[in-house]
Amino acid sequence: MTQSTPAKKPDCYPEFEHINRYWDRVNQFWVAKILPGEYYISSAHDEWIATTLGSCVSACIRDRLFGIGGMNHFMLPESNREDGEKQHWNDVATRYGSYAMEHLINDILKRGGRRENLEIKLTGGGKIIRNMSDVGIRNIEFVHRYLDLENLDVNVVVEDLGDIHARKVLYQPSTGRMRVKKLQTLHNETLVHREIEYQQTLKAAEISGSVELF
Repeated sequence: MTQSTPAKKPDCYPEFEHINRYWDRVNQFWVAKILPGEYYISSAHDEWIATTLGSCVSACIRDRLFGIGGMNHFMLPESNREDGEKQHWNDVATRYGSYAMEHLINDILKRGGRRENLEIKLTGGGKIIRNMSDVGIRNIEFVHRYLDLENLDVNVVVEDLGDIHARKVLYQPSTGRMRVKKLQTLHNETLVHREIEYQQTLKAAEISGSVELF
């Protein structure tokens, strides 16, 4: 039976108060919905994180002992490299992915998580627009390379990457449950437009400074 009155909204960390959180009447839990370029961290048992991915990738990461974790949603900007030219690890494009991964991991560690306890699940990177360059593959290659360099590749327990479909993703940090629904068709162009706008934003923006893992 659907609960007519939502359960009490879980507290969230102050820096995530801007994230849209809503009561899912069907599943009977609170959900924090993140958009491209955002991430969210929670330790509440009754809270999930949701996003919709096209060519973007999400890393769902948690401390499996303490039950604190989160999800990010990122895309690399288009590269200016020539076809066939090997992309340098520290070039401008990969810096955006590093920024997304390091902020998520560092925030988990700052709140008591430990690197040796991290459990990682990866999803996204679909090629949802046939005539566009395969940005999804670049995002997948990046996240694999990043985790390998940080010696976190052994912490990956689930991958659902690539293919030609968009994905709806739900993740519960306290338990590590990740639900992925592949969308066979897109009923509107909202997701495509959102990713194009995000790509344009990345072109115009510039990340300043650096982020170090603890």
